[in-house]
Amino acid sequence: MMRTFVSLFKNKETRKRIFFTLAMLLIYRVGSAIPVPGVDAHALASQIGDNSILNMMNLLGGGALERLSIFAMGVTPYITASIIIQLLSMDVIPALTEMTKSGQTGRMKMEKITRYLGVVLSFVQAFSLVYGFDKQYAILENAKLSGYLYTATVMTAGTMFLIWIGDRISMKGIGNGMSIIIFAGIVANMPASFSQVYNVLVGGTTSGEAFNGILQFALYCLLYLAIVVFVIITETAMRKIPIQYTNSSSIRGGADITYLPLKINSANVIPVIFAQSIMTAPQIIISFFNADLYQKLNSWLSLSSWTGLGLYALLTILFTFFYTDLQVDPDTMADNLGKSGAYIPGIRPGTETKTYLHKVLNRITVLGAAALTIVAVIPYLLPMFTKLPASSAIGGTGIIIVVGVAMETMNQLKGQLTQKQYHGFLN
Repeated sequence: MMRTFVSLFKNKETRKRIFFTLAMLLIYRVGSAIPVPGVDAHALASQIGDNSILNMMNLLGGGALERLSIFAMGVTPYITASIIIQLLSMDVIPALTEMTKSGQTGRMKMEKITRYLGVVLSFVQAFSLVYGFDKQYAILENAKLSGYLYTATVMTAGTMFLIWIGDRISMKGIGNGMSIIIFAGIVANMPASFSQVYNVLVGGTTSGEAFNGILQFALYCLLYLAIVVFVIITETAMRKIPIQYTNSSSIRGGADITYLPLKINSANVIPVIFAQSIMTAPQIIISFFNADLYQKLNSWLSLSSWTGLGLYALLTILFTFFYTDLQVDPDTMADNLGKSGAYIPGIRPGTETKTYLHKVLNRITVLGAAALTIVAVIPYLLPMFTKLPASSAIGGTGIIIVVGVAMETMNQLKGQLTQKQYHGFLN
């Protein structure tokens, strides 16, 4: 690993890309500390840690929400718009489906539509948040329609600027720009999270209890590391289905057999985001109109209650199967195998191959859904049995995103390094 990092920094172009990415992330972190003018950030910050909805939004925004900064919403509206457009292009809206089949021109049109939808979603979400926060916590100096519109416009502009930074990182930096921004926001909050856990377990204890607190903190760190390893295993685990080509001129054996890889978690972190959105959206909407009904609904759907946590786990499992079915189409895979003159040994081409791929995909998705659900519920399960604060619990969406983005970026950097080595060899 160390040799890989040394090789990367020796390459001038790669080194330039890394420094450019760091410069863009510095702009992002500075902007995350700048609150929107006319906002009482302290009144909101005191409410974040006790609210699971706000805590998750604050996590994905890199801590910018608790300050209601100009980057408070991060790139979440754009990610939501991308998911919506992707779902609608799955034979729901024929025009979008045609764009997906139109090559680069169609992709550029879909990207433009995604940007426009992202602006709309960003403004709607910003206005809703500002209105809800002001009604509950009185955070605005100008608590009128003009104040709501002004604050929502500033937050929308901040989100679109972040999307521009993400595009620059994708073009001139390393990794996927949007993913890197989310990654940086989550990682920036980790030191404060560990410090909070240390203060809870060790701080304020007597000399006799301090040793036990240190042991508990060490156990917390080991458990955190174990969750990271578990996520890495689930992200890289896959089922390799052997593929034999009928037009191979070599003797049938290992030399002419390739593999069709199927990840056990093809949906990645999307099911967790879907599940949280389904559970939190009704609560946010109702909180604007009926405070009493919101309190009753929150007592049932809160992730700190058994009913809410059970529903959250069930929705995560269901959405894992749903999104995996959208991402991986066994029928299309079977047709492509037939067109390329390939088949699965022992399985007849056509309908039998489709049935086999469906069965394998469903079986491995059970494992992926179970692993994703375990990691997703741990942050809310541990505070029920320990004195750890919910905002500092282990696991959850953040750690899945961090591990996934880190692995994807490292693979891209290694690919660039390998490409440069081959280029130098050929020249």
